[in-house]
Amino acid sequence: MAEAVLRGKLAAAGLAELVLVDSAGTHGFGRGARPDPRAVSQAARRGYSLAGQKSRPLRDEDFGRFDLLLAMDRRNLDTLRQHCASDHHDRLGLLLAQQPALAVDEVPDPYYSTVAAFDHALDLIEPACDALLPMLRQRLAGGR
Repeated sequence: MAEAVLRGKLAAAGLAELVLVDSAGTHGFGRGARPDPRAVSQAARRGYSLAGQKSRPLRDEDFGRFDLLLAMDRRNLDTLRQHCASDHHDRLGLLLAQQPALAVDEVPDPYYSTVAAFDHALDLIEPACDALLPMLRQRLAGGR
């Protein structure tokens, strides 16, 4: 869902063509699977499309290809750190750390819960993606 939200926010800001956004799993299960139907429906209710998305595993080349690799929770961040060369650790972080005003820093996995859990995840992901936009604009302008 975070990929779709960020894509939507970038499009609204006129930055969609300038920022490469992708999503990958830190564990091998679900490879090639479509998003959970509950995620699709709840994202669509907020105007985000998950059409065409399929699960893919994280690849070693992702650490050099992307400037930022943002995890939803600490467990996944730890997995990123284990697989990432130390010279790329500065590219790793938690998505919700981008929005310190949130009372939490992890997005709970809604998969084993109810539809309401998918809405809660979106309630956290949306402001974090909003907070990413100024930082991305600055990076695009040449400031790191």
